[in-house]
Amino acid sequence: MGCLFSRSSNDAPKEEETPKVFSWDKKDRPDPKDFTIEKLNGETAGRIPGKINGQQFIINQCEDCNIYIFDHNATITVDNCTNCRIFIGPSKGSIFLRNCKDCKCVIACQQFRTRDCRNMDVLLHCDSQPIIEATTKIRFGCFRYYYPELLDQFKSAGLSVYNNTWSNIHDFSPVPGEDNWTLIFQDFKVEDYVPVPSSEEFSSMKISTAPDDSVVPFTQGNKRRKAEQACLVVFFKDVGSEERIRNFVKGITKEGSCTLVQSKEIEIDGDDTTRLFVEDQQLADAAGKGPVVSLEYSGANAVQVCQDVLQPLKGESVVFVSTADEAGNKVMENWNNHLECQMGM
Repeated sequence: MGCLFSRSSNDAPKEEETPKVFSWDKKDRPDPKDFTIEKLNGETAGRIPGKINGQQFIINQCEDCNIYIFDHNATITVDNCTNCRIFIGPSKGSIFLRNCKDCKCVIACQQFRTRDCRNMDVLLHCDSQPIIEATTKIRFGCFRYYYPELLDQFKSAGLSVYNNTWSNIHDFSPVPGEDNWTLIFQDFKVEDYVPVPSSEEFSSMKISTAPDDSVVPFTQGNKRRKAEQACLVVFFKDVGSEERIRNFVKGITKEGSCTLVQSKEIEIDGDDTTRLFVEDQQLADAAGKGPVVSLEYSGANAVQVCQDVLQPLKGESVVFVSTADEAGNKVMENWNNHLECQMGM
């Protein structure tokens, strides 16, 4: 027999359903205002490390401003700016300048492009070939900057400080008989282009524009003069290789007689070492431990200088140094051809 007071299952109280929460309902969704600087005149503005953290950013319609983006980012567009000084930290994607004039910039990015710009100065680190379009009177120099977080920001953006094609400009709209762009080779002071910020907002930043402090090595950017000797130095990956490379670059700079033409960080395998350098099992084994860093120096006695500076730093590490003869010239030719092929892939 059933209980007189029993309820059917249909009469049981129903549990309330938890309402669905969508991504656009979340309170921690980024506020676009935090990732935009626009319509400023005669002001200093920007973001300190940790404030952008890989997000997109917009700079728009600013005039006579100092703007500092001291963080890694996804991509940044700079539109309709006049007479501004702009620093942009490592960008995983592109930096696109449009309709800007009379601006000076320090920029690190994977891809750089301008359109409808004029009278610009850009101290650049770019992982790919910089592109200009409908742009006149733009001058390019090599990126030079330091603050403690910058190297890690390069890594977060997927950029190598050694892969800088700042001088290899492609002009989509060349004018016959005229140069829309030129290169800055002479010694320069970064702060003459973009001053170090002095406002309270950036008081915690420990910035240096000294050449020896820069996380990106200064490269000449054009081909060496034929009268000079060339030397290729290739560092293979190991526990202390990063610090060893930085100390080597500083040592060559201090010595003063050689110029760093270009640097590159790429992956190679054991077969590549035999084809590009020499048949050496030690090189072949070391190639499998990670990317190598190559440094091409130019100078009257470049090979001997590189060997002398390297000697006290080398230890048990694996480093290839080209020779001052025809075989060394052939190695240089093979390596540069290999880099060009890699760029074209």
